[in-house]
Amino acid sequence: MSRLLEWIYDPTIGRLLASAVAIAVIYTVVLLLRRSLSRAFTDNEARYRLRKLLSFLGYAAATLVVLNIYSDRLTGLTVALGVAGAGIAFALQEVIASVAGWIAISFGQFYRTGERVELGGIRGDVIDIGVLRTTLMEVGKWVDGDLYNGRIVRIANSFVFKEPVFNYSADFPFLWDEFTVPIHPATDWKLARTIIRNAIEEVIGDYPQRSQTAWSTLVDKYRIEAASVEPMVTMNANENWFTFTGRYIVDYRKRRTTKDQIFTRILEEIGRTDGRVRLASAAYEITAIPPISIRPQSGTRNDSIG
Repeated sequence: MSRLLEWIYDPTIGRLLASAVAIAVIYTVVLLLRRSLSRAFTDNEARYRLRKLLSFLGYAAATLVVLNIYSDRLTGLTVALGVAGAGIAFALQEVIASVAGWIAISFGQFYRTGERVELGGIRGDVIDIGVLRTTLMEVGKWVDGDLYNGRIVRIANSFVFKEPVFNYSADFPFLWDEFTVPIHPATDWKLARTIIRNAIEEVIGDYPQRSQTAWSTLVDKYRIEAASVEPMVTMNANENWFTFTGRYIVDYRKRRTTKDQIFTRILEEIGRTDGRVRLASAAYEITAIPPISIRPQSGTRNDSIG
């Protein structure tokens, strides 16, 4: 019985029990707050940020409580921690770099959740930013176009110091895209240009007006020229056909669907021209065959076989 009482009243055991109870209470409070407050927000971005904030506050509160409980023991650990600091820093250099990367991401505006980025050759939408890793929903690879392929990729935050960070949607959530259309040289190329330009303008709608505001803000923020966001159709001719290039601005998430709609519109309009505009192809086309005349030479003898 005395042994049990000594064990219960032991200062070390008491501190451990106090720490465990404090952490359990903080965890319960954070869990209840996340469940109750999440129902008050309908926006996914707001709920995500709320969960992150509550988790961070929970970790901070638990750390402060534990440090307060062991405050009188910390002075004796100062020398030991100083000696071990160099070894710990070397062994955990990648972890430290990832934490530093998380700080840089949080305050350096590299990217945020919901944005489309490319990190270390991997392209996808940011679905979570942790202290050590950034989680992406990958797009591309074996899937053509900017569509999800189903893989979730976790990348160490230290990549922001080692590799370029491509952001598709940070300050300017639009991209320039283009396509080419080969037109037969024996057709009305002026009508072809009009068809292609009208198809682009009808499909992209008000993207030029919406993107102009974002581009003007970008020009004010960075040293960059005031580029045109209006659709453009240019022509290049060679010995086989006329090549029209359509250039336009589009939402970064809708590149594939927009191009599909533009091509569908172009083909529909070309079909209504009754052959005035035709698409060209790489197949060989024989346009004319010269007449061939075979005449017997004078003085020749026709021998019959019988």
